[in-house]
Amino acid sequence: MTDSAPWIQKQTLALLSQKGHAWLLQGPSGLGQYELATAMVSAWLCESDTALTQGVCGHCGSCHALGVHTHADLFVLMPETVLLAMGWPLSEKAQSEIDNKTRKPSKEIRIDAMRDAIEFSQRTNARGKGKAVLVFPAERMNHVTANALLKTLEEPPGDVKFVLATEAAHQLLPTIRSRCLSHTMAWPSTPEAVTWLQSQGLSSDDAHALLKAAGGRPDEVLKQRNLGQTMPWWSKFPKAMLMGDASYCSDLPPSEVIDALQKLCHDLLMLKTQASLRYFNEADLPKLKVSSAQLTAWFKRLSQAAKTSEHPFNAGLMLEALCTEAREVMNSAT
Repeated sequence: MTDSAPWIQKQTLALLSQKGHAWLLQGPSGLGQYELATAMVSAWLCESDTALTQGVCGHCGSCHALGVHTHADLFVLMPETVLLAMGWPLSEKAQSEIDNKTRKPSKEIRIDAMRDAIEFSQRTNARGKGKAVLVFPAERMNHVTANALLKTLEEPPGDVKFVLATEAAHQLLPTIRSRCLSHTMAWPSTPEAVTWLQSQGLSSDDAHALLKAAGGRPDEVLKQRNLGQTMPWWSKFPKAMLMGDASYCSDLPPSEVIDALQKLCHDLLMLKTQASLRYFNEADLPKLKVSSAQLTAWFKRLSQAAKTSEHPFNAGLMLEALCTEAREVMNSAT
């Protein structure tokens, strides 16, 4: 926990002081739900006597096993695509099926994985500190997997704790939410977030600009940076879209392009109504003659596109279509 952001550390210690067997961490993306869930699990399983009040020791056998993703008393329940992206191992059966190309990694939490988690929760713990199940993103459970988990949440084995982390709590079954202690993620202050981002290698100017572009969410800043969305890239994005330049964002997945376009559309609407901008500096936005009604209609189409951005469409064609639409809307006159 010593390496986590200060607002994550504060929330971790506050939640560890509570008694219960299941927690639900909720809030918008980019606020550190996964990091908080991991910090809680690490403290529950750490062999230090002060882990629950002062944080994990970082050097015991349990902390080492967690660091290399091999702890016998932790079950990580995620979509296979997320497990692979984060370096967590798949089950032997799932790995074999994917290696043999009998199927692709799942983007949902599979019922087979849920059954494995339930069986795990009923075993005797290996290291004497109880067991933990981490579910992320919890909204990726379908109704079948969620109902399977519900039965275990209602009658949990004695030494297992659950932490569910989500960026879309409204998509969870009400019965799942009601069985958990709910925690809404805290937003860090701008100075606190900027200081932490500087410790992650960003300059002060980049940290301020990208934090604004990310809507105040520090984890989103690091994600954008890793995708190449630096401060110069972000400031030139509006004019690139005015020209319909698809090559400008050709390295980004469609979901990230749609997110950037939604932020651009939002601030163009704010500019029309002389309201405060949220994501861009005013100097970076071109002066347009497009109407508020056209921008609103564009935003609705982008929101619809976001719902299907992970479908197996041709990404190049989708990118061309998105940027062409941006050019047409931004160049239209009232």
